[in-house]
Amino acid sequence: MFVNYIFFAYCKSLESKTVEGLNTPSSVFFNWTIFMQFRFVNMSSHLQWMVIRNCSSFLIKRNGQTYSTEPNNLKSKNSFRFNGLVHRKTVGVQPAADGKGVVVVLKKRAGQRKPATSYEKITINKNSRATLSSLRHIIRKNNYRKDLRMAALRRASAILLSQKRVVVVKRRSKAAKTA
Repeated sequence: MFVNYIFFAYCKSLESKTVEGLNTPSSVFFNWTIFMQFRFVNMSSHLQWMVIRNCSSFLIKRNGQTYSTEPNNLKSKNSFRFNGLVHRKTVGVQPAADGKGVVVVLKKRAGQRKPATSYEKITINKNSRATLSSLRHIIRKNNYRKDLRMAALRRASAILLSQKRVVVVKRRSKAAKTA
């Protein structure tokens, strides 16, 4: 509600200016995106959460629960704790493109206004024990949120387990009885 009021006031200030082509829909959309990027960086994470918790394009409501598909949401829950959009430092774990190992995505504090450079991707392609140890070390040494460490380790473990080859045990068929 508060953000809508600010945007309305911002658009009214644009209408008063007499620059050619300023009030076209594309320029208003462009100004809206610049405005929202600027405002979201300067807002607290709690206020951002209040804005997007019920009206986000990533929301999925099923079976009486609300899930979220945003990047860096480790448990896919629509909650302030696991939200990957509003916090300054987040951790994401994804499967590697080649199907071996995991990619750890870290949101850096620096470069918040430049989304293309604010994420750091680290590919870990080791055995499962070394991968989990490396992930634990990365989270601890870079002072990332402690509450996300166990969730990140569980997600990485599930990804590594899904990448394991399934060995099919062939059973010998019994010979047919002769009468």
